[in-house]
Amino acid sequence: MLCNTIAVVSVAIFLVYTWKVLNWVWFRPKKLEKCLRQRGLKGNPYKLLYGDLNELTKSIIEAKSKPINFSDDIAQRLIPFFLNAINKNGKTSFVWLGPYPVVLITAPEHVKEILTKSYVYLKQTHPNPLTKLLAQSLVNLEEEKWAKHRKIINPAFHVEKLKHMLPAFYQSCSEMLSKWEEIVPKETSFEFDVWPDLQVMTSEVISRTAFGSSYQEGRIVFELQKEQAEYVMEKGRSIYVPGSRFLPTKTNKRMLEIEKEIQTTIRRIIDKRLRAMKAGETNNEDLLGILLESNLEEIELHGSKEFGMTASEVIEECKLFYFAGQETTSVLLVWTMILLCLHPEWQVLAREEVLQVFGNDKPDLEGLNRLKIVTMILYETLRLFPPLPVFGRRTKEEVKLGELNLPDGVVLLIPAVLVHYDKEIWGEDAKEFKPERFSEGVSKATNGQVSYIPFGGGPRICIGQNFAMLEAKTAITMILQRFSFELSPSYTHAPFAVVTIHPQYGAPLLMRKL
Repeated sequence: MLCNTIAVVSVAIFLVYTWKVLNWVWFRPKKLEKCLRQRGLKGNPYKLLYGDLNELTKSIIEAKSKPINFSDDIAQRLIPFFLNAINKNGKTSFVWLGPYPVVLITAPEHVKEILTKSYVYLKQTHPNPLTKLLAQSLVNLEEEKWAKHRKIINPAFHVEKLKHMLPAFYQSCSEMLSKWEEIVPKETSFEFDVWPDLQVMTSEVISRTAFGSSYQEGRIVFELQKEQAEYVMEKGRSIYVPGSRFLPTKTNKRMLEIEKEIQTTIRRIIDKRLRAMKAGETNNEDLLGILLESNLEEIELHGSKEFGMTASEVIEECKLFYFAGQETTSVLLVWTMILLCLHPEWQVLAREEVLQVFGNDKPDLEGLNRLKIVTMILYETLRLFPPLPVFGRRTKEEVKLGELNLPDGVVLLIPAVLVHYDKEIWGEDAKEFKPERFSEGVSKATNGQVSYIPFGGGPRICIGQNFAMLEAKTAITMILQRFSFELSPSYTHAPFAVVTIHPQYGAPLLMRKL
């Protein structure tokens, strides 16, 4: 009797799991495909389990194997598969990332609604839990938890607080420029790759502004986060089979090792800071100090730890500071320098403005805020090379997006790199570097449309955008004060995405002392 019962239960469990697997890999995707087609969307037919992933991976490998000309569309190198899908099936069409349908969104009115209604269109999450190791933080949280974290973190990025971080920007940039001055001889140009130095400089900035006196320990976090990002991108382009994260593969083991080391390093820094705070020592001029102080105030205000962030959550936010802060500014700086090499007339105009405002003096906040030409150049660089080439969202219920009726369970992908290059929005010269577009600000340049999204938009707009812009202005100002630069003949134009847009073969420039 017992054996019969066990057999029946085992068969029932087997049938339930078999149904779940079949539903996941076939019935649900086919149902969603039929639904999307009935609602007027065109797209590729669904292929069992993999969808379009094989074609997507092949297109990226092929695109990465060939550099492009400056006049070419960078989307063909960054998101070739999505670009081909849009050319084939229209601006609003769908593709398949495994068994998940992805609707491509480029219309500004749709972009506006998706970014504005963050409670309807949630952040896209990959089913593989290992992809969350990069940072399970503000950028991934939803609804009440997101609101709580945003409120606690917000004071760290207030303009008044950023003013106190200028010395860290200045010191880190000075160290990089001193190195350059040592290797560049007088009265002649000298070729070297500026990209690694810009990455080191921006990581130094984050180390100093995030962790203050503990910035040496913070450097370890940067190196580890950089390695983790490459593994996360690799996992993000593959099918996740439930349970496979537990397999002792080389990549899985390394990702967990990195996570453990990052957790240990940041926890050590936080514990040291908390002990100092208990001893009455205050340090609320770096991001960690401001965050811990804001968190404590929120807990005391409500009389409960539930209203604050746990130690683990603070660690996750520190990981985000590191990755997002360093990556965004380093890529903005490298593409700005490359574009100023290609357009020397703008380099001259920017330098004239910098020297008029500061001479050879140290940049200050008031002067940086008066740099109109430099700001226009940075805005245009962010348009042509947005830090994140695509944004992902997902529907949590059936929604009506403009004229589109979208079922629950659909991923929405906004290719910022296509929105920023759309000739219907930006004109026939959309591919060209024309900072004068922003002479009267972003709103005028976009005619009030949500068509400029380097930092996202809506309530979830990047909390660190002012930090990134202030750091970039400081660095470009100091570089222009001391050097002129042009592209080296050895430069190869090959933008590619490692989460953000990197120059695949670096940025060899001919630098000349002024």
